[in-house]
Amino acid sequence: MIRKLAGVALALALALAVSACGGKSAEDRAQTKVCSARGDIKTQVDKLKSTNVSTASLGGLQSSLQAIGDSLSQIADAQKDLKGDRKQQVQTAGQTFKSDVAGVGRQLVAGLGASDGKQQIKTALQGLESSYEKALAPIDCST
Repeated sequence: MIRKLAGVALALALALAVSACGGKSAEDRAQTKVCSARGDIKTQVDKLKSTNVSTASLGGLQSSLQAIGDSLSQIADAQKDLKGDRKQQVQTAGQTFKSDVAGVGRQLVAGLGASDGKQQIKTALQGLESSYEKALAPIDCST
């Protein structure tokens, strides 16, 4: 019985040691969250960019912008575990893109009431892609 308990204890200790060595650091987990959220934002930006403004619904546009906002919140939450230049890059990129998304939201609302509203909305959505490329695309997610 004692040998069995000693064997179980040894197996448990080895399992804990192996899992501790293979675990990711808080910074690695934060970078994974940032890159996942960045990918989600890219998906929504592509969706918005390809939207046919003649047939688009306001609800659909708002839904995509809300999803982008949620992903930006995930990026902001992950920043606390990043360090140095990476933290600064992610923070600056997130703030810049968040501001641009707010501007797009205002342009969408303005476009709804304007005579050239469809073109205004299309221009705003294309600007969102440009903003993504400048702010978030440069974040290194290769590791």
